[in-house]
Amino acid sequence: MAGFVVPCSPCFEVEMDSPAPAFSPRMKRLWLSIAALFGAASLAFGGTLAQFRTVLGDIDVELFDQDKPVTVQNFIRYTRSGAYANTFFHRCIPNFVVQGGGFAVADPQSTGPFSLSGTLLVPATVPITNEFNVGPRLSNVYGTIAMAKTSDPNSATSQFFFNLTNNVADLDDTNNSGGFTVFGRVLRGTNVLNFFNTLNKSTFTGMVDYRFCDTNAAAGFFSDLPVRYSGPFCPRYVDLVYVDVSLLNVHVRPVPDGSREVSWNSVSNLVNEVEFTTNLPPVWQTLVSTNGTGGLLQVVDADPASAQRFYRVRVEY
Repeated sequence: MAGFVVPCSPCFEVEMDSPAPAFSPRMKRLWLSIAALFGAASLAFGGTLAQFRTVLGDIDVELFDQDKPVTVQNFIRYTRSGAYANTFFHRCIPNFVVQGGGFAVADPQSTGPFSLSGTLLVPATVPITNEFNVGPRLSNVYGTIAMAKTSDPNSATSQFFFNLTNNVADLDDTNNSGGFTVFGRVLRGTNVLNFFNTLNKSTFTGMVDYRFCDTNAAAGFFSDLPVRYSGPFCPRYVDLVYVDVSLLNVHVRPVPDGSREVSWNSVSNLVNEVEFTTNLPPVWQTLVSTNGTGGLLQVVDADPASAQRFYRVRVEY
């Protein structure tokens, strides 16, 4: 790829043209970055930060681009295509996993009764190769995200799950579907995961067996459906636990007056710092420091020398 690679450790962003640096569990600082040198091709680099927004709170996830490239690229393609729009967590086994990415609805705000016929399957693409034994072996410990699949090791498509406890014994077992590929970890939002561990189907606490509502439902279909109420009631569409998946999108573009506009999907409730450098190796300087809102933020670099600058957005967890 044309341009210069600016090192960071580790890096997160939306474009996947270059692999991320190796992940070190000792790192406390996480970089959400893009760099561009105007007058040459724009350059993006690093890994990816995925944001799962739910009514229960946000879950920020670091994806392991370098360690599990096929799995991460597959997840990113589904996210970018809009396939996860209006999807919901459709399966929860407290103290095991909560699963999504398989089903969607046309109108999440509908107060009508939820029905099997009213659900939409997330369009599945070609199944991917199981990467459990590719690169470092990443275990299914609490707070990680992995791909769901059938008994065929190479059958993962769109569905994913969060580990609600340490599932090493079951899900790292290669005799169990070849092992389940972990491709990210939760950076923030474990309080949301912990909520799912409080659900109880037998006492109707935030969970329902949909077969009681629709005797025509296939055995086990939505048999462990998390909902936003407690009680022996059949769910409405508005009662489901929806999850909106997005990636950190960072862009740098020139504007007619010669300045440069940096825009990105900010990380909420944390300081987002826009930095620049004119040197390689980089010596980073702060352009602006602002609190993230969770929405799109923009800053302008009006310095006439900005055409020869690299930029990055940095967030510390």
